[in-house]
Amino acid sequence: MSKGKVPYFLVALVMAMPSLALAQQSSSSDSVPSDQKNIVETAVAAEGFSTLVAAVKAAGLVDTLSGAGPFTVFAPTDEAFAKLPEGTLETLLKPENKDQLVSILTYHVVSGRVPASAVVGLKGAQTVNGQRLDIATTDGVKVDNSNVVKTDIECSNGIIHVIDSVLLPETRTIGEVATASGSFGTLLAAADAAGLIPTLNSDGPLTVFAPTEEAFSALPRGTVASLLQPANKSKLAEILKYHVVAGRVYSEDALGLSSAPSVAGPAIAITPTDGGANINTARLLQTDIDASNGVIHVIDRVLLPTDAPSGTAASSKVSTDQRSEAIAILRDAVRQGVPVFNSGHHGQCADIYMQALQSVSSMPGVAMSDSLREKMSRTLKVCPQMSNTTSRAWALRNQIDELMQEI
Repeated sequence: MSKGKVPYFLVALVMAMPSLALAQQSSSSDSVPSDQKNIVETAVAAEGFSTLVAAVKAAGLVDTLSGAGPFTVFAPTDEAFAKLPEGTLETLLKPENKDQLVSILTYHVVSGRVPASAVVGLKGAQTVNGQRLDIATTDGVKVDNSNVVKTDIECSNGIIHVIDSVLLPETRTIGEVATASGSFGTLLAAADAAGLIPTLNSDGPLTVFAPTEEAFSALPRGTVASLLQPANKSKLAEILKYHVVAGRVYSEDALGLSSAPSVAGPAIAITPTDGGANINTARLLQTDIDASNGVIHVIDRVLLPTDAPSGTAASSKVSTDQRSEAIAILRDAVRQGVPVFNSGHHGQCADIYMQALQSVSSMPGVAMSDSLREKMSRTLKVCPQMSNTTSRAWALRNQIDELMQEI
């Protein structure tokens, strides 16, 4: 299924992928020989992955992909890299383009050990990059627009599936994606009038429920013109913020919630329907449109804070439950990571901390200040590029401690 189409995907992969993989491949940890090569060592030893190995080294991801994992890697062959436009690879390998290279490579990695038997039962998978891959099985197995040509290469810290094209994540921000689509002129004009365009182009991650042009036209006559007046800037900003949820919330994650707190404060109600889902009384028309800093879902009505679900019980329960889950994830990471660090395996410790922070950052019901969310976003972006594993582990641990104190 192509990106942006309903119906919804099957599994909240960021949190559930490891358990899903184990269910499909019982006793997988017992079946992996202790002397088996890790993902990087396997790629180095195999033929046809020299370009991928060079890219992993240039991106500073050797320690990460040699860590405890487990990871599932969709590995492009040398021929796959050769398909890129002339000069693309050389440009990506330059030190000044390291961030872009990291983004592309982590888009090929999914948390957890996911064998082919599990992949064919999925419609999509969220990557370490944050964005999601589409998976289709109508004619072989395709990941985005790439064919899977070999599967289930077992490694000590995960599994490799071989693909014939390089996967490229979305590089445009929410604001840029919305502008390029040509379908959100009124929404963008409103965001500009409210001073929120920088927010749409910030690091995020954010989830935006974007009303169509027809949705704005359905408002009472004169409403949009009135809201665009400078005197109503704060009111307009509150309405637009009510369309935004912190974090990257894909459709299958949203369906696991009855409500979610908006950036404006009041919660939005999420109600599954036979044809998809409603957000308050708005119908979801299109879902899971990726951006570099979040995801867009298209709705057919403008959401108003005054239409927020009555009472705060549902919203409070979501927030409380997810806060407890987030704290449990972070405490478990520290419990696992400390002995690993003390035994000298600093890179593996950093991987444990990184996975925990990525999981918590994707949970929409976890409230945190804008400054902390921005700081955590920077940490998750910068730390994978740190070559010193000790410094990386400490930076991630400090972020965990700060997060636990605030939430």
